[in-house]
Amino acid sequence: MVASSEEMKQQRTYRRYQEGDDKPNAWREEIFQASWTHKCPTYVQRTPPCQASCPSGHDIRGWMNIARGIDKAPGEMSWQQYAFYLMVEANPFPSIMGRVCPAPCQDGCNRNEVEDYVGINAIEQYVGDWGLAQKLALPKSEKETGKKVAIIGGGPAGLAVAYFLRQMGHGCTIFDEHSELGGMMRYGIPGYRTPRDVLDGEIQRIVDMGIELHMNTRIGTDITLDEIEAEYDTVFWGIGAQSGRALPIEGGDAVNCITGVAFLDAFNDGRLQHVAGRVVIIGGGDTSIDVASVARRLGHITTSHDADRPEYVVLGQTAHDVASAAKREGAEVMLITRRDIKDMPAAQKEIDDALREGVEIRGNLAPVEVILGKDGRAVALRVAEMGVVDGKRGPIPGTEVDIDADLIVSAIGQLGNFTGFEDLDNGKGLMDFDRNYRSPKRDGHFVAGDILRPHLLTTAIGQARIAADGIDQYLRGDELTRRPKYDGVRFNMLNYLEEHGRALAEKHGEVRGTDNADFALHNFEDRSANEVIPHDKLFLGHFGYEARQKREEVHIGADEVLGNFEERLRGYNEEQAIVEAKRCMSCGQCFECDACVIYCPQVAVFKTKKSESLLGRYVDTDYNKCIGCYICADVCPTGYIQMALGE
Repeated sequence: MVASSEEMKQQRTYRRYQEGDDKPNAWREEIFQASWTHKCPTYVQRTPPCQASCPSGHDIRGWMNIARGIDKAPGEMSWQQYAFYLMVEANPFPSIMGRVCPAPCQDGCNRNEVEDYVGINAIEQYVGDWGLAQKLALPKSEKETGKKVAIIGGGPAGLAVAYFLRQMGHGCTIFDEHSELGGMMRYGIPGYRTPRDVLDGEIQRIVDMGIELHMNTRIGTDITLDEIEAEYDTVFWGIGAQSGRALPIEGGDAVNCITGVAFLDAFNDGRLQHVAGRVVIIGGGDTSIDVASVARRLGHITTSHDADRPEYVVLGQTAHDVASAAKREGAEVMLITRRDIKDMPAAQKEIDDALREGVEIRGNLAPVEVILGKDGRAVALRVAEMGVVDGKRGPIPGTEVDIDADLIVSAIGQLGNFTGFEDLDNGKGLMDFDRNYRSPKRDGHFVAGDILRPHLLTTAIGQARIAADGIDQYLRGDELTRRPKYDGVRFNMLNYLEEHGRALAEKHGEVRGTDNADFALHNFEDRSANEVIPHDKLFLGHFGYEARQKREEVHIGADEVLGNFEERLRGYNEEQAIVEAKRCMSCGQCFECDACVIYCPQVAVFKTKKSESLLGRYVDTDYNKCIGCYICADVCPTGYIQMALGE
């Protein structure tokens, strides 16, 4: 029978042995005597690549196991609530992250070796939205330490560090120069990507933990740093990189040459409501895409006063009144980048959306000069083709052309504003830090977020979690601990046993080495702090083809984009979330498939009693029967079984 093209696409492509594999592995690894070896199975937990790829250190495998029903919620708690509380151990913004994070976890997913990644972001959004709908509060400490931390900046890093520190019982005060909290989540990302009701809900949960706020207050201007240090026990810096880099070319300081950061700040603050004429954006990252997409949505006004021009609104020289506009039309928006378009650092999804919405993108072009009119305003951007000149990549002389422009937006990088605390500037417009995110410039100062190096929101949050640990140790007078290689929220077997009513070593004696205690796991080893489980350690042949559950997206054409600020993503329902979670391969941990029990020829591998079975200890081994044949390790889909005991 001839297979259809669709069936052929679903054929298994995994093979344990490839053509030409006719030699055994090293004997020191597999010491066979006929059909047996001296080795027996151990159960080794390693970090899955999704978590290793996640800057905030999510225990993704953990909440996937909850959603799929392997890890049961205690008591009457729903699985969504159980998953929510595991999510926020690493990141208190699941709804926002599920929408805007470019998901490096999905790029690292081992399921890509089968057919397609697991929809991690979509499940995170579903659980996050469920938590908001149920008005779930965040956990906090019942005890207060009496220590006070000044948090400079109320963006993702500042809010996250406040959340983690409040869980430890430390007092937190946030100082922010804006009227509302959120930082780049609010002022740097358009509302159709971070819906304001969702953002406000997730921020309010953190504030409700008991955080003091000083809004419209800038440290270094309204309050001196010396005053802050005198009142607080330690200081955390999460000021972000709120100043964009101007174009470093002749004419780049023209009044209608502005930065992408300033453009988005003015738009998200409600001051900028239209753009005029032709907009040219220089960049290639997510900020440049956001600027281009916003400019297309704002449209332009063909009859307007000088005071209505975007550069004046952005620079704060006038209050814009859109009611005075005579006519709106779609703005002409072009984005140029020095790279090839396929090499742009912006997320591909955002690039595709921008192209669909009418943004023209041109690659391999370098800005060389801003052409000025008689009034000193920019009228065009002169660009040159990129190529190899004298052995180096750069603009090719003689290829210059002028691109007409009414507004030029530079989205080529970001810097911090160090006015009032200039000594913290490392000379590059950013701050220095160590592995614990402690500042080397001042004792007791910690830092995280874009002010270290502009990156993802989830990166700032992960850094804040580590900084909070450092602040806690500093306030207790302890030496700051060395961080693990893979620094995330990891499954801890002993803690898990205790949470589920199993006694620990203090009550039962030695934990290690026992082979008959129902509270322990005698052949379990946790290597997750130092090892990631790669796809070639899994038995991928176990997994069938299962298409990914894709979130519905609202695609807007160029003719419909004007004035359209509706959210583009439609989240999962519960059934979709569960079905998608079941695609997770639980890399590095048992997911109760029974393969080792079924295929063991000696009946040495067996299920634990239901009364004793918990996540990670679903099966056990009778070493009196085991002959070390390797079959259980060979058929284990997750790479959880390793032949090692006896060495």
